[in-house]
Amino acid sequence: MTEATTPTTEAPKKVLPAKANFVLAMLLLVYIFNFLDRMMLSILAAPIQADLGLSDTQMGLLGGLAFAVLYSTLAVPLSSVADRTSRSWVITIALVFWSAFTALCGMAQNFWQIFLARVGVGVGEAGGVAPSYAIIGDYFPPRRRATALAVYSLGIPIGSAIGVLGGGWIASTVDWRVAFFVMGGLGILIAPLFKWVVKDVPREDEADTAAKGGRSVLSVFKILARKPSFWFMAFGAAFSSMLGYGIGFWKPSYILRTFEISLWDTSLFIGGVLLIGGVSGMLAGGALADRLGGNKAWYPRLPAIAFFVGCPIYIAGVLTDNLVLAFLLFLIPQGLAYVWLGPVLTAIQHLVEPKARATASALFLLINNLIGLGGGIYALGAISDAYAPIYGDGSLRASILTVLPLYLLAGLLMLLATRTIKNDWVEEK
Repeated sequence: MTEATTPTTEAPKKVLPAKANFVLAMLLLVYIFNFLDRMMLSILAAPIQADLGLSDTQMGLLGGLAFAVLYSTLAVPLSSVADRTSRSWVITIALVFWSAFTALCGMAQNFWQIFLARVGVGVGEAGGVAPSYAIIGDYFPPRRRATALAVYSLGIPIGSAIGVLGGGWIASTVDWRVAFFVMGGLGILIAPLFKWVVKDVPREDEADTAAKGGRSVLSVFKILARKPSFWFMAFGAAFSSMLGYGIGFWKPSYILRTFEISLWDTSLFIGGVLLIGGVSGMLAGGALADRLGGNKAWYPRLPAIAFFVGCPIYIAGVLTDNLVLAFLLFLIPQGLAYVWLGPVLTAIQHLVEPKARATASALFLLINNLIGLGGGIYALGAISDAYAPIYGDGSLRASILTVLPLYLLAGLLMLLATRTIKNDWVEEK
């Protein structure tokens, strides 16, 4: 995501590659904790439901709306603060905040207590992602940016996999509450190291920054609102995220109910799919975008192809009753579902000029997360509860099959963006 008015200095291009890679590694580590804390709830859903007596709809609220509403909306003002002050400080404070509330999840005794703790996790994580996109935009030149953003986005499959594997192991051997205590505490411990390593790249001299005061959220929104590519890519990503977040959250429960294996075996299944499929798809998307990016249409075209190809394979995986075949079939669409991140995040960076990247990123994420994260997890849980009288333990399978065609809609929106992105693109000075 990027900003608009005066071109920035050439400072990002002067950063040594070794320093940029070191900063990227630290940002990736924090993003791993971001998704680890966020998605650990999915593998712990079964023991939490059993302990606190929660329905699928209530679990959907915990995984979706409880987290997503403030996470999505507060990301915009926090990112504006990051653009005007220090992006690295905003991320550091956010890391401590969300890690503390992750630990508090382990103390919950009823639905409302864990609901409020999840709200706190969402408030903290609101300050993490968009400023990180902006720092990457500052440290990496355009020709390497899609790959860098894809590497950063590896935090999604790696963090989710560690959350599933670590949370599943701790819950199986000790208690689900201990999993929250451990993961939250580790996040707090790495915060000082992050601030020591990650420094803001000067964008303007201090006097100039003070005089201009930075771009407002409204001014950035007005720039993006006039560009059809922003809306096509934002809503295309949002519909794909409804499935990514929704199925990702409910897949452990679906595997447990469908194949009747242990919690730890389920953790291994999900962790393997995330690591093998997710990591390969993420890296492939970034590398291909950088390679084909001379033609701007490829930035949304790559995700469109991935969504169209992945949808029928995902359906086949959900329909099979063979555990091994399900694992193999899930690998492919899991990878294809992550192809969009590198190309689309890079394209959003170039819809505005570089000065307020974090603010523009947050506006994109507002749409993506409110619809995708807020709607997807809750919708699958609610549909599953509605199907329960008809399908019994197969209600989650029926719920997933009901929403999977959204990938086709996401692909269509990305294809529409290929027709407008060239005119909407802003080249860096």
